[in-house]
Amino acid sequence: MPFILGLHVSVAVFSFPFVFLTTDVIGEVYGKRMAKLFVLAGFIATSLFVLYSFISLALPWDPAGEWVHASYNTVFGISLRIAIASLVAFAIAEYQDVISFFFFRKWFGETNFWIRSNLSNLWSQFLDTVLFMVIAFAGVYPTPVLIRIIISWWLFKVTMGFLYTPLSYFALRFLRTEQV
Repeated sequence: MPFILGLHVSVAVFSFPFVFLTTDVIGEVYGKRMAKLFVLAGFIATSLFVLYSFISLALPWDPAGEWVHASYNTVFGISLRIAIASLVAFAIAEYQDVISFFFFRKWFGETNFWIRSNLSNLWSQFLDTVLFMVIAFAGVYPTPVLIRIIISWWLFKVTMGFLYTPLSYFALRFLRTEQV
């Protein structure tokens, strides 16, 4: 894990907020059912990637490619625990994001997308981070370190989600124009 300002972060803090925001945009334009289908599609795609990664690790190697075998195993040999953590956190947090987004939509009405989206992401990103970290790394890192990692990842993810908010308005405008 790289460190930024002494905090543990990964590429997930930059990519997952975009995924959660995209789910909100899909829900806003196409409805709750489509947002849930979007989450399901993401879960299936991720599950297939993990499955194919494990299969590719088990298959025999051609002698001509043996020079890269160890590096390949390092990159794609994610542990089963991390794979399970990723899938569980994604499924639960993304579905929770859809539920909370539409809860806030009832509360605030159909205006102020940015408030509804950021509030739902605040909670769902926390849930995603806690679930992933606890399942993947409980017992690996001491609890105080794990808590610091959870807090720093969550804060970075929420910050990135907030910074990505202008992109959501671009996406909303584009998708609504395409519907007409």
